[in-house]
Amino acid sequence: MLLAVDIGNTNITLGLFDDSVLKTTARLATNTGKTPDQYALEIKGALELHGEEVSQVEDCIISSVVPQVATSISAAVTLLCDTVPLLLGPGVKTGLNIKIDNPSQLGADLVAAAVGALNEYTMPCIVIDMGTATTISVLDKNGAFLGGSIAAGVKLTLQALNQGTAALPAVSIAPSHSVIGTNTTDCMQSGLVYGTAAMLDGLIERMEEELGYPTTVVATGGLSKEIIPLCRKDIIYNENLLLDGLRIIYDKNN
Repeated sequence: MLLAVDIGNTNITLGLFDDSVLKTTARLATNTGKTPDQYALEIKGALELHGEEVSQVEDCIISSVVPQVATSISAAVTLLCDTVPLLLGPGVKTGLNIKIDNPSQLGADLVAAAVGALNEYTMPCIVIDMGTATTISVLDKNGAFLGGSIAAGVKLTLQALNQGTAALPAVSIAPSHSVIGTNTTDCMQSGLVYGTAAMLDGLIERMEEELGYPTTVVATGGLSKEIIPLCRKDIIYNENLLLDGLRIIYDKNN
């Protein structure tokens, strides 16, 4: 089986594939202080928790936006499975035509999500990934990666409000009863949730105007499930888009 690992700034997502079938997913916390031995124990425990054995893992592919953690996870997988993971980066075949100013600067997570979308949805396509940052990527009619937009993620925005002010509390990330809040909690939830939904609608509209044609829009990432239903645009939710993209990239290189 193939172990696909997506390392984000906050979470690490594990996906265990049997050929093209995603059997199991699990999440770990991203921590630059953990050693390969610690991550090896966590990976082993997470797979066993879901009824899977580490001995089933034959190979591994990793995408990461945290280089230090990628090194530790790679060493952990080698320790557990006696295999050297494929690390998504320059020189790895992706099948993605990248047209930004400096293709080597494109994050591995954005590449994996774009490849997943390219192989599953009709082009042109806009891909939204809502994690620590909210990223929006644009693929043209031919599936070429044109560029996109990056904004602070919802949790990061909430953290800034809570820590950067004297009176604003931490609140749950959930839609308020009304866009026009009547108390501090409702006002903050309105800004965070409806504000993010409005931002996505606005950026999609402006991107489609710039392209000159409508697009398929797909969203992934931890908070997408909360925000996307409040958007006015028609947006497809795909929880495992990055993992699917990693599996496809692995197949292209093997």
